[in-house]
Amino acid sequence: MPRIALFALVLCVLAVAAAVVSFVQGSFLGVVWVLIAGITSNMTWFYVRKARMEKEAARPTEAA
Repeated sequence: MPRIALFALVLCVLAVAAAVVSFVQGSFLGVVWVLIAGITSNMTWFYVRKARMEKEAARPTEAA
């Protein structure tokens, strides 16, 4: 897993935790944290897919 994807995943987990804490305390600021969690989740998937595609493109193709 690329380092930037790992950082995005950690940020996503922290944003979800912040959203839970906000909602438990009765604050609607948790909505912002949920949106941030969604963005960082998408970033994680993007960078993981990008690394997979680059790894596959670097692999030599087999001649048939």
